Amino acid sequence: MPASMTRRQLIQGLAAMAPAAAAATIRPTGGSLMAATIGASATASTASTAPSAAPQTAQIGPLASDVLPDGIRSRFVDNINGLRIHVLEAGFEGGRRPGLLLLHGFPELAYSWRNVMVPLAEAGYHVLAPDLRGYGRTTGWDDDYDGDLASFRRLNVVRDVLGLVSAFGYRSLPVIGHDFGSPVAAWCAIVRPDVFTSVALMSAPFGGTSSLPFDTADNPPSPRTPGYNLTAELATLPRPRKHYQRYYTTREANENMWHPPQGLQAFIRGYYHYKSADWPDNKPFRLASRTALEMAQMPTYYIMDQADGMAETVAKNMPSTAQIAANTWLPDDALQVYVEEYGRTGFQGGLNHYRSGGIGAQEQQLFAGRTIDQPSLFIAGSSDWGSYQSPGALERMQNQACTDMRAVHMVDGAGHWVQQEQPEETSRLLIEFLRSV
Repeated sequence: MPASMTRRQLIQGLAAMAPAAAAATIRPTGGSLMAATIGASATASTASTAPSAAPQTAQIGPLASDVLPDGIRSRFVDNINGLRIHVLEAGFEGGRRPGLLLLHGFPELAYSWRNVMVPLAEAGYHVLAPDLRGYGRTTGWDDDYDGDLASFRRLNVVRDVLGLVSAFGYRSLPVIGHDFGSPVAAWCAIVRPDVFTSVALMSAPFGGTSSLPFDTADNPPSPRTPGYNLTAELATLPRPRKHYQRYYTTREANENMWHPPQGLQAFIRGYYHYKSADWPDNKPFRLASRTALEMAQMPTYYIMDQADGMAETVAKNMPSTAQIAANTWLPDDALQVYVEEYGRTGFQGGLNHYRSGGIGAQEQQLFAGRTIDQPSLFIAGSSDWGSYQSPGALERMQNQACTDMRAVHMVDGAGHWVQQEQPEETSRLLIEFLRSV
């Protein structure tokens, strides 16, 4: 795909953001439906102006009920911005409840919210956790490296989310995002503050929107000097390195992770371990600047050795047999859900989100200078480098990007996967925040 959009593509993309006027409301039929029945009969349609632009259309059934906690069901919603979206749902029994939307990160799934969904439902919410575009059992997205990359741009993903909310019949609700789902949730709050009335961001701080040149009609700005080239500087270190997000844009990344030498199950087990509090060297701290020497202090899952793919990176930091046996937050049966889902889809859908940032930059400038003025919250693990991987972002989020930041919580005993590693404390913090707003 080209790095920029044509005028027609930009106009079409902006037009697709508008929610369909005739969006149908989904009314769950009650808690007596079994998951297998839901897959066949509990789909619903909404009007959509966006065509289905993806060859990845093979339909699959819902998740089996025996892999889900009691009180959670798996279902589908059709025709949302060209997608058939897979949703995990809790709190659907009985009458109408306030809605609550949960957005996962990479390499995660709606399933990553399984341990907090029931507590949130018990607090009175109708909890919705979709597999985002590019993930899991959601279909209609392009899984080709050379395919429709523009469909993964940030504001189109916001359009996906907005269409899903509308389909379930909600005019407004809180949104919660983890990892890559955090900036998606933040942009939901920026673009449609009337719909997304509060926001909780997890593990990835939102550094704010861009700015436009100001007061330059009679005061032309000075010529721009070339910026600091982090990629080049990392490569010239005595131990050459590369940024993981740059690696994620490469053609070989998907194959390296999808068919790793150690096997997919070992790779996913290792990746989750390496970024968790179980890896004893996850002791994050604030970095002074985004320079090669500073950034190279982070673990290799963020600043990789130049010669390694992510599979090789993880293989050097595998958990021991004793560590695997002691893991209570990702038992083998839960791990197997990730293995089966990513074994079927690969990782390219998730990787395409990292690749599409430049494509959507121009339309995001429509919201230049906008802040999140709704009540907001940030939660991360105290052993999570994600809070500090973009130097200054945490401070900008607290002091500029979010004008009503209620609290920042660093949860002990959790690394990057805070809602999985410490679900009870995460649930408590979220419920406390939601009740306060």
